[in-house]
Amino acid sequence: MTGGRRFYKMSGSGNDFVIFDSRDGDVAELAEPDRIRRLCDRRQGIGADGVVIVQPSSRADVLMKYFNSDGSVGAMCGNAALCVTRLAVGLGLAKPAAMTLETDDGVLHSRLVGDRPEIDLAPVRGIREAAEARPDAGERRLGYAVAGVPHVVVLCDDVADVDVGARGATLRRAVWTGPEGANVNFVSQEGSQWAMRTFERGVEAETLACGTGAVATATLLKTWGLTDAHTALRTRSGCTLEVALREAEGSVLPRLRGEGRLVFEGSLGEV
Repeated sequence: MTGGRRFYKMSGSGNDFVIFDSRDGDVAELAEPDRIRRLCDRRQGIGADGVVIVQPSSRADVLMKYFNSDGSVGAMCGNAALCVTRLAVGLGLAKPAAMTLETDDGVLHSRLVGDRPEIDLAPVRGIREAAEARPDAGERRLGYAVAGVPHVVVLCDDVADVDVGARGATLRRAVWTGPEGANVNFVSQEGSQWAMRTFERGVEAETLACGTGAVATATLLKTWGLTDAHTALRTRSGCTLEVALREAEGSVLPRLRGEGRLVFEGSLGEV
């Protein structure tokens, strides 16, 4: 058992995580799927969208291992990376002006800008239009992109009117997304900003924010000629994620800035 083990509960624009520092002891049991599901249970555990284990790295300042709340491994989570960036500075693992994070999606560069974390993500891949939009349900366009993990992006008349649970579950498993499926992001214009809502695979429900989803959404909006290189996206939590895109040698290179807030620290009991 790992009772008494210290953890950090953090929020990235409402996308919340239980984070462990591997220097506090063996992490093997913490990475077991059943253990992760118990930790993320919002009634009988701590409650979270995912679990993060911070470990030493031979390639970077910090190694970040991310697990979805269903116990599956996640190659990348933008909001988790923002939270780890903020926490790594607090734990003395990295300098605020520049740090490197090793993830399953490669080594990424991040930093603190004031008290807001910012991260340079891997190039966005596989950008393409999809043909399953439903105009009768207020859907204007539908696209796909891989921003660390696969994403479907649906341009809507108003995200407030979308049944994210039902429609998200359908598109999440669309054959053209591949065998592992994709996260599904719904977006609509809201004044000078854009509003987005996300159905996340691995959570299998709507979450309050999604960092890589914001990157995929900003990329598709720019591809469709609806935004420029900078896009602000208001998440379901009310927090804003900022995405900056630049093109280099035929690739789309994204930068994500958002929240990385330490909510509380604690010690595990019987979880």
